[in-house]
Amino acid sequence: MTIRNVWIEPGCIACSLSSDTCPAVFTIPEGSNTAVVRPGVDFSQHEAKIREAAENCPVSVIKFE
Repeated sequence: MTIRNVWIEPGCIACSLSSDTCPAVFTIPEGSNTAVVRPGVDFSQHEAKIREAAENCPVSVIKFE
């Protein structure tokens, strides 16, 4: 299945797991308390890392479809 959409649900604790695992897709803006998905990313190029970040998220807020 090709990943076409990625988002962060409320509850992110900005632990940096997502941005450390897949910095091409996730970032934590300076001064923010939540990770965000970078705009304009071709998710198909990063599917394995997106799945890894979602599976390892300590609060299970990384979602994709």
